Amino acid sequence: MNEAKLGRVALRGMAAISMAFILMPLFFVTWLAFFQQEIPSFPPEGYTLRWFEEVTHNKVFASGFVLSMQVGLLATGIGLVLGVPASLVVARRKFVGQQWIAALLLAPLIVPGVVLGTSMYVFQIEAEVATKIPLMGSFWGLVAAHTLIVIPWTVRLVTASLAGMDRTIEEAAQNLGANHFVTFWRITLPTIRPGIVAAALFGFVNSFGNLEMSLFLVGPGRTTLPIAILQYLEWKIDPTVAAASVMQIVMISVALLITDHYVKLSRVV
Repeated sequence: MNEAKLGRVALRGMAAISMAFILMPLFFVTWLAFFQQEIPSFPPEGYTLRWFEEVTHNKVFASGFVLSMQVGLLATGIGLVLGVPASLVVARRKFVGQQWIAALLLAPLIVPGVVLGTSMYVFQIEAEVATKIPLMGSFWGLVAAHTLIVIPWTVRLVTASLAGMDRTIEEAAQNLGANHFVTFWRITLPTIRPGIVAAALFGFVNSFGNLEMSLFLVGPGRTTLPIAILQYLEWKIDPTVAAASVMQIVMISVALLITDHYVKLSRVV
């Protein structure tokens, strides 16, 4: 009993240390956002909300935030339109090369961002040369690239929802006269809705915060919020960037809490 109790205490202690290690950067970034002095130093001279006001008055941050929101929302919508049917095919159909297709759909999750950005850069240049369509540096070229980030999250989470679904309910609906569309709309879709909502949320967060691919594909006169923060850090090191990061953290946390209240994300994540 003593050994078992000691093992539980050690396990909990290691879990607490791991959690503290993961949350430490978040804690220090949040703390730094309230420092009074312009050049960060310890101990702080005082605390202020000045840097949050600086973020709202910075036109580059504002334009970057708007562009990141636009690209993230469009990429999320397109990714869901493409990813949900792909998930249904991969999860419900048996065909030659099914595992290869599933691995290909999830590949952007494991490919390094720099490699993915370089690949999309080369692809858009070659496509522009072949089709004469101005893709490189365009808004829609950036949206198309970010859609590539959303699709794997959609396939992964929606497939997980489909795997835990009882198919006898769908079969019962079809035996009672419902066609495939009605069955999907009234039975399948409500069941996998938590997976779709979670995919939309995580896909948007990854698109909104993407830096590597955006650096390769953003056009002249345009900048996303991560790029704006990176460019700001080249010239200044004041806590404005920390304040901008805290505002993003709060926005994403509120979105997660609201989403989890209506759709239990723990069922699919």
